[in-house]
Amino acid sequence: MDLHFSQFYGLEPGVLRDYGAFDISVVSDLPLFVDPFLLFNSEKSEYQALHASMLRYLVCLRDTATADLDPALIAILYQFKEVKQNWLGFTVLGNGGSGLGPKFAAALHASLGTILKGFGNEIVTRASHLEKLCLISSGVGRDNVSDFTTNLIKEFLCEYTATFAHDHMDAGHVSEFAVPRVRFNYGTKSWETRRYRLPALKNDYVLLTPIDMLTRDETWINHSDMLHEFPHLPEALPDDELRAQVNQYFRTQLGREPTAKDRARATDETIRKYPQLIDYYIKRKEDEGDQAESVSARRVEETDQVFVQQLQRLLKDLQDRTDFYSRPASSYDESLDRARFFKHYIENQDGYRLIHRDGEPFSNEKEVQLYFGLVWYGSAFDVNREVNNGRGPVDFKVSNGSIDKSLIEFKLASNSQLKRNLEKQVAIYEAANQTRTSVKVIICYTEADQAKVIRVLKELKLEAEKSIVVIDARSDNKPSGSRA
Repeated sequence: MDLHFSQFYGLEPGVLRDYGAFDISVVSDLPLFVDPFLLFNSEKSEYQALHASMLRYLVCLRDTATADLDPALIAILYQFKEVKQNWLGFTVLGNGGSGLGPKFAAALHASLGTILKGFGNEIVTRASHLEKLCLISSGVGRDNVSDFTTNLIKEFLCEYTATFAHDHMDAGHVSEFAVPRVRFNYGTKSWETRRYRLPALKNDYVLLTPIDMLTRDETWINHSDMLHEFPHLPEALPDDELRAQVNQYFRTQLGREPTAKDRARATDETIRKYPQLIDYYIKRKEDEGDQAESVSARRVEETDQVFVQQLQRLLKDLQDRTDFYSRPASSYDESLDRARFFKHYIENQDGYRLIHRDGEPFSNEKEVQLYFGLVWYGSAFDVNREVNNGRGPVDFKVSNGSIDKSLIEFKLASNSQLKRNLEKQVAIYEAANQTRTSVKVIICYTEADQAKVIRVLKELKLEAEKSIVVIDARSDNKPSGSRA
């Protein structure tokens, strides 16, 4: 089953690894992201040049960031489509992300006149860092930073992939493509299109990405880490009076008997009041930069183990030893069979490791859905992700024509809205999608999760409901030495 680049194009996986590229899926995005800090901190001169070129572009934006900048020019300079052809991100069953639209453009444009107004002229840190934007602007996170970085290094990715295609791929798998917005012309303030011979996938091209510029989860410089590091930041300030002002302001924002949420809010408010703290946070991250490469390498290797190697072994077992890919009688049978198999694999074949990160449970349903979506590949049914019919998105819709349709909804047992969801949400989805069949998958990571689910199902008189599949994903009750 041709899930990955190497399989689809008939290559040995070692060829990609020797070249330094990640073996991406050509079915669904994998949860990896380009981290600009890895470019900055790299010993490779070509990566450092890429980081310098990004800074040059941002300086150009800063120098044109007037309050009355033409909206059309803002769209050209600040808005970018996601580079979906690298097949990285969090899109389940596909590679179509949202890209960098007006919200990101407005946040970046505003920041260049405020928090980033000194961009390119830093005193505390060794260099400028794009990630500064996500440290202060709400709604600008890892995805935005990675998408922006990928767009700014797209010329390099095209050349990197074209070289691989020329040296290692059959000519029948390669076509010439006109790739838009590859190089920025500083004279005309416009983006240029260039042509490359790249791997062809249907009517589009594919881009490879070097392993050593990728990470999983968060970029090295990120907002949550800055909040965690905040207690150490005031002491780094060189001015005693300023340090005292920062500490006093933070205490006034806390209030009496502050909760963890109150402390996070007070930290954010203090950093907004004294944005120079951001530079001292970034300096700490620069000083610890050697750790960034090892941490990212470990995270990427874990992703390769789970979403490439282990997944390929799993699908081969399904093909060779089971009738998993034979077509059931209906979309409901298909949905329930897949959910039950997922339960069996998680509970009995060390599959629980797949939906943990660094030994800790996944923090949201979306990460679990990503792996489950890859298991769906090869189904004879039409499987769609995040179908929205006006009542909210559905995790998966499985259909065979316009009449035979079923839904699959994922929830973590820890979700505070679990009971309400079981009572109302799926019924609403069924009405909106004109279907009366749905499967609910509930993931339990702890003994408390299991007790909660038992209680909720009993209260709703759903203990015997076959369409509710409860998965024990605990790591503390599995026998050692179980088959991987």
